[in-house]
Amino acid sequence: MHLPWLTLESFAATLPPGAMARPVALLDAHRVSAVNRAARAAGVQPGMKRATALALAPHLLFGEADPARDARGLQAVAHAALAFTPMVCLSPPAGVLLDVHTTLRYFGGIESLLQRLDHTLAPLGHRVHRARAPTAQGAAWLSQWHDGLACADLPALHRTLDDVPVHVLASTQPHLDTLTGMGLRHVGELRRLPRDGLARRFGEALLGELDSAWGTRPDPREPVVLPPVFDSHVELFARADTTDQLLHGAEVLLARLVVWLSARHAFARRFRLVLRHEGRLRRTDGPAVTEIDVALAEPSRDAEHLQSLLRERLSVLELPAPTLELSLQAHDIAHQPPPNADLFPTPRSEHQGLVRLIERLQARLGAACVQRLVRVADHRPEQCGRVVPYEPGPPPRAPEPVVTARRPARRQARSSGHDRPAAPPKAAIPPACPLEPERPAPPARPVWLLPEPVPLPERQSRPLLDGQVLQLLCGPERIEAGWWDAAGLAERDYFIAQTPEGALVWVFRARLPLSGGEGWFLHGRFG
Repeated sequence: MHLPWLTLESFAATLPPGAMARPVALLDAHRVSAVNRAARAAGVQPGMKRATALALAPHLLFGEADPARDARGLQAVAHAALAFTPMVCLSPPAGVLLDVHTTLRYFGGIESLLQRLDHTLAPLGHRVHRARAPTAQGAAWLSQWHDGLACADLPALHRTLDDVPVHVLASTQPHLDTLTGMGLRHVGELRRLPRDGLARRFGEALLGELDSAWGTRPDPREPVVLPPVFDSHVELFARADTTDQLLHGAEVLLARLVVWLSARHAFARRFRLVLRHEGRLRRTDGPAVTEIDVALAEPSRDAEHLQSLLRERLSVLELPAPTLELSLQAHDIAHQPPPNADLFPTPRSEHQGLVRLIERLQARLGAACVQRLVRVADHRPEQCGRVVPYEPGPPPRAPEPVVTARRPARRQARSSGHDRPAAPPKAAIPPACPLEPERPAPPARPVWLLPEPVPLPERQSRPLLDGQVLQLLCGPERIEAGWWDAAGLAERDYFIAQTPEGALVWVFRARLPLSGGEGWFLHGRFG
């Protein structure tokens, strides 16, 4: 794969949307090194001086060429390719080589592999030229020459390579003027010259490159190795002081994170976005760096979901100063099988929808503001549960069905030589009759408890609520607990009562004056 516009695309990744429609040029040592189509249409060409380019296109947008920025963009493409084959190599300055002959069967053929590869590379925003050949060097040359070339065997490759222009070869770059003056414009013309003369005139590297492309010399290459943790950064073209500007730059980093996770067959549990601010406009007491930690309730590598969580965090962030650089780090990952694409909703997919809702609430409100109830081993209603921040966990399991034991049926006696009178039939045991008695159902408890029990007046030993007598429907449920801590002893008899309007409430009566007072108390309401 060859990326002909890698330099411009890496620079334009952090530009505002629509900026590439205007003329754009990159400078290297005060000379134009790359231009987009709008600048080329205005007459700007690589090699021009800055003043000359401005004279041709006064509204030209200049940027500085950065080989390190291009290398990071090329590395992201290599990480995306690692999801399809373990043998991926870089082919400088803007190429990536994939050895896919061992994985074609797994992906269902070359066409299916190419479709999935294009889908994976699309979020990175690079235009890719592809070519297929039996040799790595031959594939690299063909991808730089024409997009879509394919050679099935070596004879077809040799015929095609004869027409490749000489400027494609890396070893001919210092000698292009000399080769043009000699009338050598294609690789086939170089091949017909004496090898000794080529080596003396242009060096042994030229012969080595030709032999590697033709497959007559071994071509060992160093494969790309994934880093154990993800850490990437981008420099913003302009100072960012709004959420949309920050999110636009973070999308580039999130796209790189997703392809890195795909190559590792992993999912992110949490990631961190680091914002580096401009020191000149920063307040004296403001930090130079702002870190935003995003924790996921369930590991994910869905780019849209990660962007939505980050958008929620950035929407409530107050920047101490404009941001110049963004960094994304992901050190906590999980290896698990990818989710299945179910046609109909399942309990697992419904649980995932709930988890994503909780993640968005945590991103917008903060992790401490999203809480859940957990049980506590205490019989006192006000002490039997506590509120804690929500933490990720496995989806709730469905209760297992209760299997009742059944008495085995008596085997029929075998007939012997003497006829015996039949025994009188015994009473049949119902097949569903359990050997052990079933446990009684737990008493009903209201979900809504009052912060503190409210004393109720009474009339003829019957509790009153809003001046009306309550009808006791169920009870008492006796609770005696709490002698071991400072919360106090509770000796109460609880009842479920009904108001004249039909509402159900939970009331209790203290058994002893020392255990919470005398009379009736309202403690909860049923929904």
